[in-house]
Amino acid sequence: MGRSEENGRADAWAVTVREHEQRSGPPPRRPARPAGRPLARRQDLRIHGTTGKISCVDDSGRTRWTSPCSGRPNAAHISGGRVLVTTDSLAYTPWGNLGPALLLDLADGSLITELRGERGAALGGGRFVLGLAGYDAFDTWAYDRDGTLYDSWRSYGHYVVGTGIRVVETDRKLPTGSRVVRLLPGGAVDRGPLLTDPQTPSPLVLADGTILVLDAGVLRAVGRRLEDTVLAELLPVDPEEAWRYHGALHRTGDELTVTLTERHPDRLGTADEHTFRTWTLALHPNGAGLRPGPSVRHDGEQCRDDGDR
Repeated sequence: MGRSEENGRADAWAVTVREHEQRSGPPPRRPARPAGRPLARRQDLRIHGTTGKISCVDDSGRTRWTSPCSGRPNAAHISGGRVLVTTDSLAYTPWGNLGPALLLDLADGSLITELRGERGAALGGGRFVLGLAGYDAFDTWAYDRDGTLYDSWRSYGHYVVGTGIRVVETDRKLPTGSRVVRLLPGGAVDRGPLLTDPQTPSPLVLADGTILVLDAGVLRAVGRRLEDTVLAELLPVDPEEAWRYHGALHRTGDELTVTLTERHPDRLGTADEHTFRTWTLALHPNGAGLRPGPSVRHDGEQCRDDGDR
């Protein structure tokens, strides 16, 4: 999912652990999208998706238009009178359940063009980026409002857009070559810090543009200049074992919730097949932003970094 950025430094933030919980249990259910929650919204318009259908509804509840699709919409991005909708296929394909990405006219829902991609983000003026990974693909493409390709990069992951485009890469390989990068015109890629996890969860973006990344059990902050610092070592995970863990980041006000689910292959079908860990963290400015604050070990002990990594 694309996220916006402003201006920020990785060392401008610190966290403090407030709570840590751990429990065991059966496999978690995949959370369903809350009923009525739109895929995207812009001013008084909301884009909704159900199997076989995309619709645009205004704040009065009136349906402005409905457009058919061959799959199940999973995300939408709006820019300059256009909407890009990615979908899941109803049938298994060589690309798994990847469905077509549809570029629609926001005014009436008419199809501009059909594209291929798993994850997208909105730029300005009806432009979008769309990416895909798998087989030999590890690519991001930029399209204009008519669906014409105008740039491409050898990079893929979670997109953070604003004055530029940053990517928290997810190459799904071991050893991973994933980094936090910035996409530059003409296909150039400015490569930032190397990640440990080949498939990090969706990051959080703070108001100043700092990206918070949960990287193999370690919470990291990456600034707009791609400098990074460790905020908390919650449960550092060996890269070879990363496939057994699934993490998530959530923010409410000045509080962060970090969840890490560990799967135990030797306990399949048992009541303790998974271990669920949750940390509640206080997020606060780190003084004048001149140096990193204390990072936190998973046992709660405080340790101080000597400077930027």
